[in-house]
Amino acid sequence: MLQSNQFVASLTKLRIMKRKTSSQPASSTPPSSPHQSPHFPVKLNSIFDSKKPKNILKNSPAITTKASGEWVPLSIGKSELYLPLTFPTGQTFRWKETGPLQYTGVIGPHLVSLKQLENGDVGYHFHHTECEESARLALFDFLNLGISLSEIWEEFKVSDLRFCELASYLEGARVLRQDPLECLIQFLCSSNNNIGRITKMVNFLSSLGKYLGNVGGYDFHEFPEINRLAMVSETELREAGFGYRAKYIIGTVEALQSKPSGGLQWLAALRKLNLEEAVDALASLPGVGPKVAACIALFSLDQHHAIPVDTHVWQIATQYLIPELSGTRFTPKLCSRVADAFVCKYGKYAGWAQTLLFIAELPSQKAILPSRFCDAEKVKPAKSKERKKGAHNARSRSNVATARQE
Repeated sequence: MLQSNQFVASLTKLRIMKRKTSSQPASSTPPSSPHQSPHFPVKLNSIFDSKKPKNILKNSPAITTKASGEWVPLSIGKSELYLPLTFPTGQTFRWKETGPLQYTGVIGPHLVSLKQLENGDVGYHFHHTECEESARLALFDFLNLGISLSEIWEEFKVSDLRFCELASYLEGARVLRQDPLECLIQFLCSSNNNIGRITKMVNFLSSLGKYLGNVGGYDFHEFPEINRLAMVSETELREAGFGYRAKYIIGTVEALQSKPSGGLQWLAALRKLNLEEAVDALASLPGVGPKVAACIALFSLDQHHAIPVDTHVWQIATQYLIPELSGTRFTPKLCSRVADAFVCKYGKYAGWAQTLLFIAELPSQKAILPSRFCDAEKVKPAKSKERKKGAHNARSRSNVATARQE
């Protein structure tokens, strides 16, 4: 059993470990219930001087392993992690809903299910792993549990009344810390795409990796290594429905292979750069534009103030943060203006705030929010064709992937 200080040291070590090869998969029966590089500001240093949120793992009870077939609690509340607001919201396309409030996915060589328990906590169960200790460390790292979501949100609530009101209905929308290669390939698939096609494409690529088991009728595989991805031809990808994205995936894999370290270390090293440097590096890869680069930076590279900007985020920004630009036609040159607005408002974890505001605009969430949040959009009448068109587009969003496009 890991004590808190041992865990933090082990987690740090885990982040630099190479991926290990796992054994043959075991039975995976789940336990019973009990998606032009923008300029990012370099003169906002004072914004990043605030203290880092506490590590919630240091304040949680030691994690213990229960009897086989039971859920092991993470000992965190719903305010720190609510699964339905974390997994099906466009951060990752590899996790499947395998039961009521239950999601299953692969982290490295580990196949795991997470379930929201009746008391608000989240329980986990490993279906396949070679080492449970390594699997636990990988899970905590993936869930970004070294950062207190509730503490970050308390700061946001003070500076933004609307965020404060939304947070009471949408608590637990956590930003994940994904493997950079997986995140990169997934968001290459998301460019100008819809949720169904993205998932199909990601499933195809995932199937090239080692089979780990079946849960809830879904087959799960370890994400393929770069050398395995390099064995797939552009023709095969096009036949699988990737369209023009096929050449970008092939080109990106080749670019990564050309790196001195083979690509993985190059990607991992982007976590140590500042945001602008990381985005510029990602944009050197085929098919990676500013929106995709920002998504990868936020969801896998510890760039917590990265803001993935598209027309939908533009609408949020002009309505609540920079209303003086309301009615202005969105152009790529204005990406930095939007990013600056979010960072000036929310600081070093602006990307986490943007994630919550984005989720609040999804049709599935608007349906359960009080009507006043929807009525707010109708306060000011449209004054231009562009504004009318923007309002129409906002009403016609069909799914998460629409807002995670290039």
